[in-house]
Amino acid sequence: MTVSALPSPEICTLPARTGAAAACLHCGAPARAGETFCCTGCSGAYALIKGLGLDQYYRMRSNAAPVGDDGDVQVDWREFVESLPDGAWRLTLLVGDMHCAACLWLIERALRADPAVRRAQLLGVSQRLVLEWRGEAVMANDLAAKLHRLGYRCLPAEAAALDEETAASEKGLLRAMAVAGFAAANIMLFSVSVWSGHFNGMEPATRDLFHAISGVIAIPAIAYAGQPFFRSAWQAVRHGRTNMDVPISIGITLATLVSIAEFIRSGPHAYFDAAITLLFFLLIGRYLDQRARGYARRTAQQLLAFSTRPVAVQTADGVVHRPAQRVACGETVLVAAGERIGVDGEVLSGISTLDNSLLTGESLPLAVAPGGMVHAGAVNIDGPLSLRVTATGPATLIGEMTRLLEAAEQGRSQFVRLAETVSRWYAPVVHLTAILSFIGWMTIGGADWRAALLIAAAVLIITCPCALALAVPVVQVAASSRLMKAGILLKSATALERAAAIDTVVFDKTGTLTLGEPRLLPPDAEGSALLPLAASLAARSRHPLCRALLAACDTYKPSDAAREMPGQGMLLETEAGEYRLGNARFTGQGSDETDGCSSLWFTAPGHAPYRFRFQDDLRPDAGRVIAELQRQGRQVVILSGDHAGSVRRAAEMLGIAEWQAGIDPAGKAAVIAAMKERGRKVLMVGDGLNDTVALAVADASLSPSSALGIAQNVADAVFQGKRLGAVLLFLDVAQACRRLSIQNLALALGYNLFAVPLAIVGLVTPLIAAIAMSSSSLLVVLNALRLGAAVRKEMP
Repeated sequence: MTVSALPSPEICTLPARTGAAAACLHCGAPARAGETFCCTGCSGAYALIKGLGLDQYYRMRSNAAPVGDDGDVQVDWREFVESLPDGAWRLTLLVGDMHCAACLWLIERALRADPAVRRAQLLGVSQRLVLEWRGEAVMANDLAAKLHRLGYRCLPAEAAALDEETAASEKGLLRAMAVAGFAAANIMLFSVSVWSGHFNGMEPATRDLFHAISGVIAIPAIAYAGQPFFRSAWQAVRHGRTNMDVPISIGITLATLVSIAEFIRSGPHAYFDAAITLLFFLLIGRYLDQRARGYARRTAQQLLAFSTRPVAVQTADGVVHRPAQRVACGETVLVAAGERIGVDGEVLSGISTLDNSLLTGESLPLAVAPGGMVHAGAVNIDGPLSLRVTATGPATLIGEMTRLLEAAEQGRSQFVRLAETVSRWYAPVVHLTAILSFIGWMTIGGADWRAALLIAAAVLIITCPCALALAVPVVQVAASSRLMKAGILLKSATALERAAAIDTVVFDKTGTLTLGEPRLLPPDAEGSALLPLAASLAARSRHPLCRALLAACDTYKPSDAAREMPGQGMLLETEAGEYRLGNARFTGQGSDETDGCSSLWFTAPGHAPYRFRFQDDLRPDAGRVIAELQRQGRQVVILSGDHAGSVRRAAEMLGIAEWQAGIDPAGKAAVIAAMKERGRKVLMVGDGLNDTVALAVADASLSPSSALGIAQNVADAVFQGKRLGAVLLFLDVAQACRRLSIQNLALALGYNLFAVPLAIVGLVTPLIAAIAMSSSSLLVVLNALRLGAAVRKEMP
């Protein structure tokens, strides 16, 4: 279970009200009695806006929601300023709490009101604000403070940095694919007419007109859409090497040039359709591959973002705020309640509980006290803490997880290396075959250069790896469609290939085998009588077990006098004595029982201590899925960060003999790596940040849709709903995909072995070569469509 961070205090803090009230002049919320503003924050923002002469903001904002401040720390923004060559300064920020175009207008106008500011540009979609000014770097603090007074929060842009270059590349490929697809569809209309005319006596003038229209569409489309391949081929040739893009570029260019020549001499054949259609199919594969390669990079950025927020550092001169990565080991950092910790450290003072679910997968908060260790990424729930820094940036646990994740992603590149090896042999062989065909027909065959060139072009076209390139991707497309219908999103291009050989399935427990939501077990008569009393204390706590206890109690009266004791529980002091609700030690019970259930103990004057028990329910079909996996001969293992009692209970209920509890992220990855060294093929199914490295190390991986975004990025597939049957379907589709991929590869290779000799001896014209190439592609597509009948029709 994931415990979210506590809500930070806002400017607009509204008390409960009844009846009508005047609206706040700034945010529109109900104003305080007898006043025109709901809070002092809105009053200050209103005065600032009026003072800047920006009253138009209130006329523009219409029904926009109120803005507020989430309690961000006061940062020394000079740390994030960059110097420009002309002596000016630039600061890039992420602005929060924007609601409409009026907000954008207000921010830009307010900042431009300073004569030193030469640029204040806010991008509404990304909420990225770029500021440039002349003067001193310290002015960054003044500009950020003005934003703060307006009621908008801001963060360094690097806290949510995206790989803009990769995003631009993906957009470029998508545009190229759209252009190629549009051109191919239109040119095919004319090509079909020309092909029909060969057998029905089409007039040469009509044929030439259709060729001309096809050329007008194809030439600019090829020039634009072929750039990803042309640039790659040119870079390879310029550095004295070759790759798969070299023969593709030569084949497309040569087919286009020959088509132009054939049109000029009013020849019967032109090959614009073959060139643009081939380009369209290749762009589809390149785009999907680009998307898959971007996941690891974005995941690493998200991991590091957990530790980039500025932290409060205690110095001899007071508290200063610096980016976490610029804090030195040994310094003292202060962490407020509800704040996410930005460094690894040792607790010097303070008692609290931490939400460690992102790091360990433990569903319940962890109590910490002086001497305890904490890690970046955890959320401080209850009370303030003072920490001695032991690691920052890449040296933290989060940084180590990032390093392991990147190493694991690189380990998957064996498929890329295989493709590069094939391309190194494929390209020179194809080029040599075409050149020898051209020379042979010129010297031995007695053909003129035009006829020899057509034969060489036919060889290049017929050996173009279109069917070979489609053999596996087209099956993956059919498999993705089948999985999508069942609520499973396939994200990795090679996932099914790897999943087909799986013989071991490793599950995380909390949120994967279970629903990740604690539920109060039905209490006996004594517990039922005490439940409303316990709920009156629990109502003042945000602890997940207290929330679950409240959900099970229909009627209770919250106690205003109850106090939360950080890391221990709730305390209510009355004349009759103390009421306590919390852990076993806090209520004087020593230690919890080890029956696999979580506990809240309740003590009250005149009543014996009572233990409320909670459990995290298994997914509805977990037992059946585990049994089916075992029946298929697959080994099933649980690796969990939860305590041993709950993991043992889940394993016994599901009939899983092998399990490990209390294991950290690196430990999970090490166990899976050891399995792989023994020759096992491992599927990892997990949902938390603590599972990301294990998800990446495994041969294949799955995450539920409720998983943390980072886990979903790393996983090869994400499944919807509360049922585990998606695991069985994923494996079934993977095996069917492997069978059909092997069949398609055999068909594509067989086509080349049969057609290439015919092209070399001159029995195949470029037109027939293009038709044969298209036919082989169509054949592998039709074979791939059989996948729907190869797997079970219903979700297991």
